[in-house]
Amino acid sequence: MNGEHMTTRVEGSSTPVETVIARHTVQRAIYVAPAVILVFWLTRGVDGLVGSAIGAAVVVANFLLAGAMLSLAVRISLAMYHAAALFGFFLRLGLIMATMLLIVEFVEIDRLAFGVSTVVTYMVLLVLESIAVARGRERDLDWTS
Repeated sequence: MNGEHMTTRVEGSSTPVETVIARHTVQRAIYVAPAVILVFWLTRGVDGLVGSAIGAAVVVANFLLAGAMLSLAVRISLAMYHAAALFGFFLRLGLIMATMLLIVEFVEIDRLAFGVSTVVTYMVLLVLESIAVARGRERDLDWTS
């Protein structure tokens, strides 16, 4: 690459692909999170509703952080991008765990609803985004710049 910075952009836009994918995932959370929250509200009451809502918010913040980290790393170098993808994943999982432990320590919420909704929301959003990319719904993204 001889000192050139690699960038991944949306065709006709200056927004990095990673940021767009993170935003698409968050848009899907608009449909997934209420379903998860409803299940916990019906099964665990108001405490379940609050716990699952906080869990879904933690997941959304995690996906936005992932997009930001990768978008910044790709501007530096391809090696930094790869490092951010690999180590950033573990860092973000650690941040999710630390956030969950802090919230549970200082806020009285339904721990079961909080934990299960976090994992379920994360996995469902990840699967939905993977399906969208595999089916070609992200064709406007320029992956080769």
